[in-house]
Amino acid sequence: MTDYEPDLLPTGTPVDLSNCEREPIHVPGSIQPRGVLLAVSEPDLVVVQVSENLAGLVGVDPCDALGRRLPEVLGVTAAGAVARSASAFGDLRERNPVEITLDVEGSPVPVDALLHRAVVGPDDGVSPPTALLVVELESAHGPRPFSFPNTYQAVRGTVADLNRATSLPELHDITAQAVRELTGFDRVMVYRYDADYNGEVVAEARAAHLNTFLGLHYPASDIPAQARALYEKNWIRLISDVDYRPVPLRPVLVPSTGAPLDLTFSTLRSVSPIHVEYLQNMGVRASMSISLLRNDRLWGLIACHHYSGPHAPPYATRAAAEFLGSTLSLRLVDRAEEDEVHRALQVRSMLAWLATATRDEDRPLADTLLGSPSLLDLLPADGVVVHLQGHRGSRGVPLSAGVAEAIAAWAAARREDVVATDSLPRHAPELAVPADPACGVLVLPLPDGQFVLWHRAEARRTVDWGGDPHNKALAEREGDTVRLSPRKSFERWRETVRDRSEPWTAQELAVVGELRTHLLEALYARSRSIVRAAETLQRSMLTDPPESPHLQVAVRYVPATREAQVGGDWYDVFEQPDGSTVVVIGDVVGHDTAAAADMAQLRGLLRGIAYDSADGPATVLRRLDSAVAGLGLHTMATVLVGRLTPDPETGGARLRWSSAGHLPPLLVEPGDGVLTLTTPRAELLLGVDPAARRTESEALLEPGSTLLLYTDGLVERRDQVFDLGVARLAGELVAVRDRPLEAASDELIGRMLRDGAEDDVALVAVRLRG
Repeated sequence: MTDYEPDLLPTGTPVDLSNCEREPIHVPGSIQPRGVLLAVSEPDLVVVQVSENLAGLVGVDPCDALGRRLPEVLGVTAAGAVARSASAFGDLRERNPVEITLDVEGSPVPVDALLHRAVVGPDDGVSPPTALLVVELESAHGPRPFSFPNTYQAVRGTVADLNRATSLPELHDITAQAVRELTGFDRVMVYRYDADYNGEVVAEARAAHLNTFLGLHYPASDIPAQARALYEKNWIRLISDVDYRPVPLRPVLVPSTGAPLDLTFSTLRSVSPIHVEYLQNMGVRASMSISLLRNDRLWGLIACHHYSGPHAPPYATRAAAEFLGSTLSLRLVDRAEEDEVHRALQVRSMLAWLATATRDEDRPLADTLLGSPSLLDLLPADGVVVHLQGHRGSRGVPLSAGVAEAIAAWAAARREDVVATDSLPRHAPELAVPADPACGVLVLPLPDGQFVLWHRAEARRTVDWGGDPHNKALAEREGDTVRLSPRKSFERWRETVRDRSEPWTAQELAVVGELRTHLLEALYARSRSIVRAAETLQRSMLTDPPESPHLQVAVRYVPATREAQVGGDWYDVFEQPDGSTVVVIGDVVGHDTAAAADMAQLRGLLRGIAYDSADGPATVLRRLDSAVAGLGLHTMATVLVGRLTPDPETGGARLRWSSAGHLPPLLVEPGDGVLTLTTPRAELLLGVDPAARRTESEALLEPGSTLLLYTDGLVERRDQVFDLGVARLAGELVAVRDRPLEAASDELIGRMLRDGAEDDVALVAVRLRG
């Protein structure tokens, strides 16, 4: 059965152009009358199904043949020859025909027996399928005895010509002329499919009085998908008389299965009445077609037409023509593969060069890809736009930045590795991109809004069709109903194709798919280098705290477990000339190298503003806010600045602090629980409003107290809010309060980050010496 069976019409459904693409053409239940058909069970060789014209060739009534063994129908000698051929290994069709002679009313009748096996499935979905031997008999005429040497002798000159041909048009022309001379058809055409199975006549050999079809195109609907599927399995089909009356099979269904006999590989298979009507409308009286295949897929056809009456080349002639078709298929594959190998070698060389060049991290990646050779050498187009690592460039016909960004966003939304269209006006009309210069685009969407975009202008061209392809059917009244029939006009009809560029080929799509892999590797390598540099910068800023006679200080920084990413978390601890200690915790908005750079600037500015200054933390934050705005840093951050001043009277210390939207510090005092040092009101982040008023809070710390400053990575999780995280942190802080400060800091991080840090974490722990 064919791959299209699940969508096929039930057997016996009336067929017209509205449903012909679902016609079950492999099980027509009838044959053409130029021969007879018998379906025989094995190994007993009992006839289970016959064509109703059996008596005309064999001299046995079909009713008498059913249920009898094959020797009783064909004769012992003829049936023995069939049985011997059927018992051999391999594909039976490779040994066709079996030359037999029938005794019909005392007269010898030479016959070609054509054998194949058909698998007939049951309709109950339970019983196993049945394999039947199908025997087709045609009156023998033409060259005999049939053998491969005779077939090759008929075409050996043509094969030699094909071997010497230097171009595809020459291959086509040689084949068309040879098949016409061999078969005697009035017209022989080589018919090539495009990617959508629209056909074009690329070669023609014809009688002098016929008008030419060369260069005409025909829509894919002329040969429906299920017909193309059969062409890939059975390589030659003959309709010797388009006015034939189909000969039914008796019985209609195979008795053992209740299913129709599969005639996919039958040479006598009756054809679709829609196809017959199509040929009649063209004035064709007989037709033959030979499949041209590439990698077992239909590439095109050799189409043969006869106009003066029925025409039935003998089996040997048809086999020779099929041999020519196979030879042409092989030559076409050889030529195509030769061209593809040559192109592939060029592409491979260019890809290797580009892959090597992208490793030069001192040169922007966009400049590398747009240099010489460039991406336009890798993939022919009118222009290319590259947006990588903050650099944008183009080559060829320019495309405005707004248009390029819109196309790239449309492509990224499709969530595909490679996005290609040869008609952007049809597939993305909402973009309103003019057909010139970007009618067709091929886009590589890359992470973080980066992209590579090739564009091609509209390739306006004219196509000559064999009849109007947009008017494929006629409505004809039949009694009280109206049926759709094939068109009757096949006059040259010229169409101007617009809103399409030259198509992107499968090979081109494969090439850019490989390029995408190289680009991702280059981007990753470069981003890792940048991240390593940022990490080095960040860690150089996160220095060890100073030694103090009054305080123990522990600091920790835990990077996120995510690859190729740095954050803007930081801490700072430094002593003032007056003996006080400044403690700082901060978190720049963002998680990239820019955030790390902003962190370094903020840390340096804050140190410069606060050091050797009598200003309180709130004033320090106000001055820092002004500096951020005045220097145009365009950054935002949460920051908490605290100042610890020893208190001689208590032996403790006085803490003054101010927060710019940062999380509250936690304080553990001896013998008590944990205090959350909140501020009177929520404060704006640094960098939002340079005129924002900053408030200041104050607390007295007893000797032995522990103060904890931290960033949100320690308490924030996807499955919990900040408040719950802070509460959990307070509980864990109580649990480690009696541990040495360094050990307590490590244990606290281990308890809070059992599965690793989802975000960067900075921590400052300060304990007043007792």
